[in-house]
Amino acid sequence: MEGMEIEGKTIDEAIENACNTLQVPREKLNIEIVSEGTPGFLGMGAKKALIRASLLTIDMELDTPIGRSESKGGVRTSQTPAAPEERRERMASQPAAAPGPVSSPADDGRTAAEKAKRILDGLLKLMQIDSPVVVEETEEAITLSIRGDGSGLLIGKRGQNLDAIQYFVNKATHRSPNGHKMIIIDTEDYRKRREESLVALALRLGEKVKKTKKPVTVGHMNAHDRRVIHLAMQNDASLTTKSRGEGEYRKILILPARRGPDHAEA
Repeated sequence: MEGMEIEGKTIDEAIENACNTLQVPREKLNIEIVSEGTPGFLGMGAKKALIRASLLTIDMELDTPIGRSESKGGVRTSQTPAAPEERRERMASQPAAAPGPVSSPADDGRTAAEKAKRILDGLLKLMQIDSPVVVEETEEAITLSIRGDGSGLLIGKRGQNLDAIQYFVNKATHRSPNGHKMIIIDTEDYRKRREESLVALALRLGEKVKKTKKPVTVGHMNAHDRRVIHLAMQNDASLTTKSRGEGEYRKILILPARRGPDHAEA
């Protein structure tokens, strides 16, 4: 029987899928590992493990080297390749590889923008994303724009992937939080488009609050998005905004100003 290629998140899962597909136990399969797969970074750039599986035949069994076979009922059967646990033990005994470019061990003399770009380039390489990074620096912030392919993979739901990358680059670039420029990670002008949509949302909800005289809650947002909502409302004397909840992602409350002298909170 010709081998069939089967995928799985890990080699073990791929072999289990092969057993289920061919309806035989593992020891009755001839397994060839095509690719062990990669986990990716933050769920991006991950690749599944791939094996080629086929049923053992008499010819395969007789051709099996003595050192890799065992006797079962007078018929010699081939053993499968070393299990992932054995491979991991062998890898653990080998010297650790030198850290990649993300660690930035030799950043002395580099500007913050250069450090941030080097770290982001390293992250993209780990994620197997081949996209150039353009740096723009102002007095307030450093913006690193990734020239994406339009897939939205780097952005994620509501920009969560982009926010996670931005958080990591800021922490890795600035060892202390004092006196440093904010580093903004953007791709496909997402930040600008997101800000425009948030301002439009805030104005629309503000009009609703004025008509109904009832407060409106806007769903969980990060600090940057909450600030956009606050700023969009600050020039309207009839409305006020407050943050509610705990943690990084909080809700925004838009309500009539007559309800109290509350000030906007980030």
